[in-house]
Amino acid sequence: MSVSAVLQTARTRIRLPEPSDAPKLLRFRVDNRAHLAPWEPLREDSYYTLEHCAQAIADGQAAARLDRGYPLIVFSPDGEDVLASFTLSNVVRGPFQACLLGYSVSAGLQGLGLMHEALEAGLAWAFGELGLHRVMANYLPRNERSARLLERLGFEREGYAREYLRIAGRWEDHVLTAKIRTGD
Repeated sequence: MSVSAVLQTARTRIRLPEPSDAPKLLRFRVDNRAHLAPWEPLREDSYYTLEHCAQAIADGQAAARLDRGYPLIVFSPDGEDVLASFTLSNVVRGPFQACLLGYSVSAGLQGLGLMHEALEAGLAWAFGELGLHRVMANYLPRNERSARLLERLGFEREGYAREYLRIAGRWEDHVLTAKIRTGD
């Protein structure tokens, strides 16, 4: 995806962030700090600074240029507000053609189908333009919203990993799921 490419849905504009988006990303992080804390690794206070957001954007652009990852921001249609984000990370080519999916949505927008809408567009792009065969997504067993979202998107459960990731300061089990491109 070029830095200027945009995925459009009925309620969103999805794209790689640009340096000028750092204040918007910071506002999303700060506004959703408590909401996302139970589902993410512990964050240093520096994570909630403009400098960290600017560096994350620069790192994301570099990852996209190298086809290693695509940290996408889900903006409001006018591009002013960050509604959600999702990342296609750890892209592996060769015989695997796969990546990991992670995502987050603003606390006030949960349950409105916005993440489903954005991920449908992102997955179509991943399986289409990116040519990926497999997208994997893992979630905490107690995260029922993620379980339902991934199921609705066509992800299938593939396993269970004990103490898979360190989330909110403790090693947490995860349910492993994947969606595979059909028609290959």
